[in-house]
Amino acid sequence: MPVVASPADPRHHVADPRARLRQAGLRVTAPRQAVLGVLGEYPHSTADAVASAVRGRLGSVSTQAVYDVLAACVDAGLVRRIEPAGSAARYETRTGDNHHHVVCRACGATADVDCVVGERPCLAPSDAGGFVVDEAEIVFWGTCPACRAVRAGTPLTSTDGTSSIPSR
Repeated sequence: MPVVASPADPRHHVADPRARLRQAGLRVTAPRQAVLGVLGEYPHSTADAVASAVRGRLGSVSTQAVYDVLAACVDAGLVRRIEPAGSAARYETRTGDNHHHVVCRACGATADVDCVVGERPCLAPSDAGGFVVDEAEIVFWGTCPACRAVRAGTPLTSTDGTSSIPSR
């Protein structure tokens, strides 16, 4: 089953994966380039969905190899891992800014929500308990337009704001 992901967003695009990998001090490999490419096209994808799409591009690549690439890219700051409660971890290439996410309770579609204040953190706790807060991560939950249309019995005929990694 394909995992629903956000539509291509230019803020997720990785123009030159080779250069980004080198700048991060990582070796340039075909699986690393493919993972960055997949996440640029299908942000908020699960590791299994990324692995399936990478195999579609490269042929035989183990799921463990994709998990290893994702971990290395997260550690290097090239990829962000988000973990909405009750769902599989998702990955995106939009890093270094302060944005949040909205997740559909019905289908799991995930989209970016920009912070209303452009600085980190965009929310300040009333009492941080002595912590120095440098980031706030918020997940909004609701129902996406496609699921609302299905519930109403009127499936969307235009672009519905989601796309999925093609099954192969």
